[in-house]
Amino acid sequence: MENIALIDSFSEFKDNKSIDRVTLMSILEEVFRATLKRKFGSDDNFDIIINPDKGDLEIWRNRVVVADGFSEDDNEEIELAEARLIEPDFEIGEDVSEEVKLIDLGRRAILALRQNLISKIYEHDSTNIFKHFKELEGELYSAEVHHIRHNAIILLDDDGNEIVLPKSEQIRSDFFRKGDSVRGVIKTVELRGNKPAIILSRTSPAFLNKLFEQEIPEVFDGLITVERVARIPGEKAKVAVDSYDDRIDPVGACVGVKGSRIHGIVRELGNENIDVINYTKNEQLFISRALSPAKVTSMEIEMYEEEKNGKKGRVSVLLKPEEVSKAIGRGGVNIRLASELTGYEIDVKREGLEEEDVELTEFGDEIEPWVIKEFKNIGLDTARSVLEASVDELVKRTDLEEETILDVQRILKEEFEE
Repeated sequence: MENIALIDSFSEFKDNKSIDRVTLMSILEEVFRATLKRKFGSDDNFDIIINPDKGDLEIWRNRVVVADGFSEDDNEEIELAEARLIEPDFEIGEDVSEEVKLIDLGRRAILALRQNLISKIYEHDSTNIFKHFKELEGELYSAEVHHIRHNAIILLDDDGNEIVLPKSEQIRSDFFRKGDSVRGVIKTVELRGNKPAIILSRTSPAFLNKLFEQEIPEVFDGLITVERVARIPGEKAKVAVDSYDDRIDPVGACVGVKGSRIHGIVRELGNENIDVINYTKNEQLFISRALSPAKVTSMEIEMYEEEKNGKKGRVSVLLKPEEVSKAIGRGGVNIRLASELTGYEIDVKREGLEEEDVELTEFGDEIEPWVIKEFKNIGLDTARSVLEASVDELVKRTDLEEETILDVQRILKEEFEE
């Protein structure tokens, strides 16, 4: 009776899990053998017969009959007198098979056995979930909002698997309510203890890449390839696309008439501004395209012997004065994305820089680098360009205090007065 009850308790967990018959029997046998080994010191001489479909379970201990008083191992040997209590005609040297009832193992052992069963079932299920989602890393995935925390959103998919969307992987404008469907890419899958931790991301460049595959048929079919992606999530992105068929305009196909094709992607990403450009292996041309909408006059490329901070070289780009702010973009966003997309550090220089003018970087000993960077972010990279701007304008366009700006202008004025 107690055997059937134990199998029934196992079925409570098995019914909700995808465990096949062979695996089921393997887990049961592993757990029972571990219990027998703890109880008797060895499980080598035990036969376990399991029929989980009917709830049948039998455990048989096999021992050899020895003369009375000559038993050295009670688990593997049985004395003649004891054997004849089972069958009167047993003789020395014969094998005796005796059924072991669960009740003989003791109540504590049975409780431990049941707990071990539950643990093994969940461990098996967790391993399968881990393997399944590990294969989906980098793939598009949808799940429903189940619980909202201050640092993460907990999602559940159709199979009840828990997926975490951390705050750091959310687009700044993201706002979800319980029950909302959320799309992202599976960023990482790790086993923490025996539980798989599945992390979803909406900020990864791979998410934008996968949206292109889903929303643009030519990308899905392989007629157009997404070569590179650079993103500042929720703000701006640059995507380099290419086609091996000269009859297909990859940029036009991705954007669509009046942006009709890319509109769905932009909306999904919280109105992220997406620049789509033609990819080319011609480095100078690719850098020029990456800096759009600015028009580059000329450039010089210096290749590094080894990569530095993920960059393969440095580029000095010469631009007309009116193109500098376009190349840099608001808050330096455009030049930052161009650098990420191309793999080059990019320095922007004005065309026709007066001889008496001096680049701000020359004042590195007197002005802190982060202050210089604030000016460069709004397209002011020379001493005169900073002096010609009003203090009020500089306060509005940078994150600098008025006192700091006045101090910088004083330093720059002294340079020209000398």
